[in-house]
Amino acid sequence: MKDFSYVTNSHPAYIESLYSDYTKDPTAVDPEWKKFFEGFDFATSKVNGNGSHVVATATAGKDATPINNDALAKEFNVYKMIRAYRKRAHLIADTNPIRPRKDRKPELNLNDFSLSDSDLNTEFHAGTFLGLGKAKLSDILTKLKKIYAGSIGIEYTYINEIEKCQWVQEHFEAIIQREFTIDERTRILEKINQGVIFEKFLHTKYIGQKRFGLDGGESTIAALDTIINESADAGVQEVVIGMAHRGRLNVLANTLGKTYEQIFSEFEGNMPPDMTMGSGDVKYHLGFNSNINTPAGKAVNVQLIPNPSHLEVVDPVVSGFARAKADILYNNEYDKVLPILIHGDSAVAGQGVIYELLQMSKLSGYATGGAIHFVINNQIGFTTDFDDARSADYCTSIAAMVQAPVLHVNGDDPEAVVRAASLAVAYRQKFNQDIFIDMVCYRRYGHNEGDEPKFTQPQLYALIDKHPNPREVYT
Repeated sequence: MKDFSYVTNSHPAYIESLYSDYTKDPTAVDPEWKKFFEGFDFATSKVNGNGSHVVATATAGKDATPINNDALAKEFNVYKMIRAYRKRAHLIADTNPIRPRKDRKPELNLNDFSLSDSDLNTEFHAGTFLGLGKAKLSDILTKLKKIYAGSIGIEYTYINEIEKCQWVQEHFEAIIQREFTIDERTRILEKINQGVIFEKFLHTKYIGQKRFGLDGGESTIAALDTIINESADAGVQEVVIGMAHRGRLNVLANTLGKTYEQIFSEFEGNMPPDMTMGSGDVKYHLGFNSNINTPAGKAVNVQLIPNPSHLEVVDPVVSGFARAKADILYNNEYDKVLPILIHGDSAVAGQGVIYELLQMSKLSGYATGGAIHFVINNQIGFTTDFDDARSADYCTSIAAMVQAPVLHVNGDDPEAVVRAASLAVAYRQKFNQDIFIDMVCYRRYGHNEGDEPKFTQPQLYALIDKHPNPREVYT
């Protein structure tokens, strides 16, 4: 993104002095400052919400009344605040459904920008940079919190390409404010219902059996539904999915359409040998292939690749499948094949295969046109809390290495998860590069349902025991 640090790091008095020079002779200041002041004047000359015009000093000539220095300084401070929210509000976004977030010193209070409560009713032209026109500080702050500090926190300002960064900003702000239709909400509820009821049945019928359930992360099903449907609308003809154990049975049933009869037969241990894909492997390692017809009438082939116990080793296999399909079947049209990699939070942060895959993802010999990485972040790795599992703030911090945007989203807000999925599809199809969704949720039971998590995480599981499932929260 365009680096405006020369503005945001400058003292207000210095900016005022430069602006004064600019109003007298626009060519007297550095070209970068000239561009910035031109943008500022454009903003202040736009029609405001009351239909009246504000005269821009630089274009009105030397007889125009200059903008008050204090007012100008505060305009820049509000602009700094808007920039800061876009960059750091992911640190305060409401993304954790179970417990309060850690204080990572985001410095987003009014006094961090030399503003105070007494300025809340003051109107600022800087609101134009948020699409509000001239607006009260209170309205600017409300919109910033709604977009950047709600159920989704976004990291994207490290992207160097201006076009890409602006595209993410514009589309993220638009998708956050879009209202869902009744039909869309019904579809989301249907997918959440499927995910919750499936896990409840297995936990009731097959007590103590290993299934690596999706309990607490059922919004994954709604996300995959959105990704598959919207990617098909965008021209994708094949989807290749790689994932570890967590939620695999649910995805097989409610995304790929593997019948309940087949899955339950595997629990009973009486599955015919010719239906295990020849692997003889356990049920939560098996793959599947199906043709799905989307609500819009598009046909898409979806393949879930078999995965062994090494959690993330399937990811380069998925990338290889996607690359081979695109090369051989679709004449190198990467838009036709979409790889989806579903990670666990501890695995994506801790396993070297993820780094290896990412660092090769933009090389001509290995590129797949971008993957959508979906992290089922249940905040615990077997028995290890995230504070003891990684040095980075986020399990997805590795994404910055390839300048991939990250959408951190609250798993208890299915609509927010669907918004993130929708943006991920649009970004991948537009730029053919990787994007991450970090869905923060929880694991209701033990690692594999056969262990008792309260022995190692008593405080966390005291909270989880009282917490309603995503369907109850949504309805």
